[in-house]
Amino acid sequence: MTDTPLDLGPQTRIVARLAEGVSDAQLADGTPCPRYAVRHLLGHLLGLAVAFRDAGRKNLGATTDTDPQGALPDVGPAWRAELPKALDELADAWRDPAAWTGTTRAGGVDMPGEVTAAVALDELVIHGWDLARATGQPYTPDPAALESAHAFLLAAAEEGDRGGGIFGPVVPVPAGASLLDRTIGLSGRDPGWTRPA
Repeated sequence: MTDTPLDLGPQTRIVARLAEGVSDAQLADGTPCPRYAVRHLLGHLLGLAVAFRDAGRKNLGATTDTDPQGALPDVGPAWRAELPKALDELADAWRDPAAWTGTTRAGGVDMPGEVTAAVALDELVIHGWDLARATGQPYTPDPAALESAHAFLLAAAEEGDRGGGIFGPVVPVPAGASLLDRTIGLSGRDPGWTRPA
């Protein structure tokens, strides 16, 4: 673990701004996640924000035991208030150095604190890209979060560990591709994905 754990706040604020830019008319639109419409992606972001918040707090229970591959997530009528609040609480939970020590749990999987934080940052970076692409918004992730997500996905690819089917096969990208495109490719997504006309 580094002496100064990464602040998740810059990336959670980016995701919150992207969510704020989603119109009601876009909720049924497709996303780079084959099973998810925009509303499902937002529901997944809300669920993971709560789960990783509670993982950081070591408040283990129903929220940290939920299988992310289970039921299709969705949003309720209050999601515009609930999502930014949960994202703020997620970042705040991981500002406590104790969150990075010992073992915690997310998605029903026990992991060291620092690995759990890396998973959370990866989720925020990749799904931020998903949301931006699906809704036609520009996207520049937090540089430190992007570096963390790239290192996490590169290690998974080199070890042949694709997260138990969570990630698709690595998508090759051209030589000289940006770090973001390389990271998106490692996640199993096509960096050239665009919204259907």
